[in-house]
Amino acid sequence: MSDARIAKLQEFLAKDPTDSFTLYALALEYAGRGNTTQAVAMFEALIADDPKYIPAYQQLGYAYQKLNRREDAVAIFQRGIQAALRENDHHAQNEMQEALDELLNN
Repeated sequence: MSDARIAKLQEFLAKDPTDSFTLYALALEYAGRGNTTQAVAMFEALIADDPKYIPAYQQLGYAYQKLNRREDAVAIFQRGIQAALRENDHHAQNEMQEALDELLNN
């Protein structure tokens, strides 16, 4: 993950701050670089602005887990499952349910 990729995504986001996909991609870049705190802030902002962007819930849950924020992870997976149900995204629903079940059983 190069600095150029992050710079390009930031450039796209500056042109359209409401572009959920770009914000999501940038958050993933930060997460991949180990900057989990920055990624969390971006995923949280994305969900606040676009609650129908289902992948953000899942990635935010994983990021919370990395930060040992178990209760936050449980809560966001639960919210994400409900959002996925509303959007008929059964694949994401199932993946978040599996992550939630694993959290609750450990």
